[in-house]
Amino acid sequence: MIAAPVSIPLDSPEMTTDLAAKLGARLTPGDCLLLVGEIGSGKTHFARSLIQTVMDHPEDVPSPTFTLVQIYDTQLGEIWHSDLYRLSDISEIEELGLSEALENAVCLIEWPDRMGPLTPANALTLAFAADLPGDDQRSLTLSWTDSKWPSLLETLL
Repeated sequence: MIAAPVSIPLDSPEMTTDLAAKLGARLTPGDCLLLVGEIGSGKTHFARSLIQTVMDHPEDVPSPTFTLVQIYDTQLGEIWHSDLYRLSDISEIEELGLSEALENAVCLIEWPDRMGPLTPANALTLAFAADLPGDDQRSLTLSWTDSKWPSLLETLL
């Protein structure tokens, strides 16, 4: 069984898309992915790729930077893609309906540090870094505390 953390080199946007598709196929309602990293590190590309691969009819997947949340009906059920960068107060998480979505939908959350104590303990954290020499190269570190993730991830890595 694999142990956290796990680091994965992502040498191209296509590798990121492939990983997102493989992980997306294994998610179920109640799963939460916390997408961490600086602006331009690949968080939105990963989320967009994951969402598009589980849609019945692929469509444009815009960044939720200004809307804070985009909701998609997919083969997995609802996916909530949230970008909490512009969140000004933790109480807005409740106003967005995100707490309920964490129980009933697949949630992809960018800038999860804004959640503070509301951060779900059972989430999988994906930390993206763009500090590699190539323009398209990224590194990804996966970490978790919930016992469900190792068996789910083992088939991906």
